[in-house]
Amino acid sequence: MRKKGNYKKYGNKPYKKQKFTRKPKDEIYKRDKKKEDLIRLNKFIANSGVCSRREADELIKSGKITVNGEVVKELGTKIKPGDEVRYKDKRLKGEKNVYIVMNKPKDYITTTDDPKNRKKVMDLFKGEVKERIYPVGRLDRNTTGVLLFTNDGELAKKLTHPSSNIPKVYVVTLDKPVTKSYMNQLVDGLELEDGIAAADAVSYYTPNRQDKVVLEIHSGKNRIIRRMFEYMNFEVKNLDRIEFAGITKKDLKRGQWRYLSEKEVGFLMMLAGQQKSK
Repeated sequence: MRKKGNYKKYGNKPYKKQKFTRKPKDEIYKRDKKKEDLIRLNKFIANSGVCSRREADELIKSGKITVNGEVVKELGTKIKPGDEVRYKDKRLKGEKNVYIVMNKPKDYITTTDDPKNRKKVMDLFKGEVKERIYPVGRLDRNTTGVLLFTNDGELAKKLTHPSSNIPKVYVVTLDKPVTKSYMNQLVDGLELEDGIAAADAVSYYTPNRQDKVVLEIHSGKNRIIRRMFEYMNFEVKNLDRIEFAGITKKDLKRGQWRYLSEKEVGFLMMLAGQQKSK
């Protein structure tokens, strides 16, 4: 039999209504908004796109950072909005982190500045991105496909570090058919001038095109795909990266770009964290 009392029914269990009394004014705790606005100096520097947070600590310790005209060497220092932070006499701006994927076209170089005045991937943003973003790694001039950009220096470093083993997938078009024996060589490993290079997986792009393969690799060495095929006396006619760290160029035409979704950014963060812990 149900007991008497002030009850409300939630599911199959009765819930007894609780009485609350207001605390005296001197016991009410409020958030210190001024304290919440403080940000660690190393995080501010990393958010400015200069370097990773760990590298920012080294800049601070070496006395290369000033706050409001004073050299700051103490790690853990926090700053408030409006403080003037400078590195190499340039004022840094703590921007919000942005993450972008582009389908890089051919004949564009992956750099923010070029003395030869060649076409740069940064030109394709046409001033629409206000944050100071940088390419995550490089694709050579004649390579197309997935290229990430961010002002998150810490994440960029983790994704491009030689030991990160971030997966990358390419479609490679060659000057002649790739037989299964060549595929086995790619997976078993080739002894290049800077060490053994091996693909994680190789398959034909379509059953009737043996001169076009899909290759997955973790190595981040310079021109590694082209050098592997050159070692076997192949000429790479076209090289297109279709995936980097799980991010694809789906629905993006050459030269187009988009912001990553929260889910995609979260995946990159998780992947970078996993690589760090290995």
